[in-house]
Amino acid sequence: MVTAAQQTASAPDAARTFPKGFLWGSATASYQIEGAAAEDGRTPSIWDTYARTPGRVRNGDTGDIATDHYHRWREDVALMAELGLGAYRFSLAWPRIQPTGRGPAVQKGLDFYRRLTDELLEKGIQPVATLYHWDLPQELEDAGGWPERATAERFAEYAALAADALGDRVKTWTTLNEPWCSAFLGYGSGVHAPGRTDPVAALRAAHHLNLGHGLAVQALRDRLPAAAQCSVTLNIHHVRPLTATEGDADAVRRIDALANRVFTGPMLEGAYPEDLLKDTAGLTDWSFVKDGDLEQINQPLDFLGVNYYTPTVVSETDGSGTHTSDGHGNSPHSPWPAADKVAFHQPPGERTAMGWAVDATGLYDLLRRLSHDFPKLPLVITENGAAFDDYADPSGNVNDPARIAYVRDHLAAVHRAILDGSDVRGYFLWSLLDNFEWAHGYSKRFGAVYVDYPTGRRIPKASARWYAEIARTGVLPAA
Repeated sequence: MVTAAQQTASAPDAARTFPKGFLWGSATASYQIEGAAAEDGRTPSIWDTYARTPGRVRNGDTGDIATDHYHRWREDVALMAELGLGAYRFSLAWPRIQPTGRGPAVQKGLDFYRRLTDELLEKGIQPVATLYHWDLPQELEDAGGWPERATAERFAEYAALAADALGDRVKTWTTLNEPWCSAFLGYGSGVHAPGRTDPVAALRAAHHLNLGHGLAVQALRDRLPAAAQCSVTLNIHHVRPLTATEGDADAVRRIDALANRVFTGPMLEGAYPEDLLKDTAGLTDWSFVKDGDLEQINQPLDFLGVNYYTPTVVSETDGSGTHTSDGHGNSPHSPWPAADKVAFHQPPGERTAMGWAVDATGLYDLLRRLSHDFPKLPLVITENGAAFDDYADPSGNVNDPARIAYVRDHLAAVHRAILDGSDVRGYFLWSLLDNFEWAHGYSKRFGAVYVDYPTGRRIPKASARWYAEIARTGVLPAA
């Protein structure tokens, strides 16, 4: 039965009130905004190396300066306070804290994050720290990177250093951001750092990212106050079949295993999916999974971070063609090991500047699925947003109605999921600032705040002001 409240909330012209205590925030990542790539002891990460390799990043852009957040952090926190954000999700730069990926921490690196979190707390903004958003110290990659077990062990040691230094300030921690990208775009298709193209290395990396997560959660729990929260952020793919055929349904199953269950299986259920192991048996026997690994990985979490931008549409194919684009960059190498008989399709309708379909129903369906599969695990939207071709007009204003429409539709989907029983506790808009968008360089603008890159000037877009009112009131206004 549909209640009167649900009928009202589902009407397109109705305002929607979110639950009391719902967390409103925005998010960034260290390499995308910090700059100061060689200051205070920081050494190159895999993204420094990748970006400096000719042909890897559009226009030869790098994160050497990015938005210069390392020097302008106080200004950026003031912006967050002006926008009424209740929380700020940021990532720690591993090579800034532990330049070689081994040994003691560099205090100047930790001091930057101490100052940042102190300022956030003074402004009443909850710091939410992510340990890893893709900037692996290059020295660890030179030793084999995530395909090697030792990297997972080093990650746990780094997590302990971060917790010891910041655990008195930061109460909410995320181990990994989107390990699928780290494993399959970094080691499979090569469109992300470190740019390797080995399907077996990608599967090995996925396992050792899982293991690193589990070991890091244990390190955090050992050092943080009992009330601290631990999580992981996954870019769960909402996979849909192109048609209702059995073949397309099997294509969905294959991609769901490689995109989602390769992480949710061990992390949340303590086992890899049997169909994944069977599908990839021609590539590897998974002997890199050692006795006890799954118990180490399967650690209790306080919530699951969910990143969503667009749905994924697939069908079966005979595998005779070349790799079809899945929206994750152009490469002759597939990020989908043993899925050569799956084709990817662009849904019809509106697109963002990334070429991604705008479809908020995918977020609703995804939240309902996660609530069904893991009913006791709270959810937080840790990234959602869109890139558009924003510009400052002659008056210095940045109007972005397409972003407002995108976020409104997706927040409406979150609200509907909550009404239907999903335990969603927060929403982080991606991103606070326009920034270095990985292989796209500075050509794509996701920010609620416009950045004039030559000067570093910050200009809140119309969407930032609109979102600030939602963060202040907890009410999504009528369209």
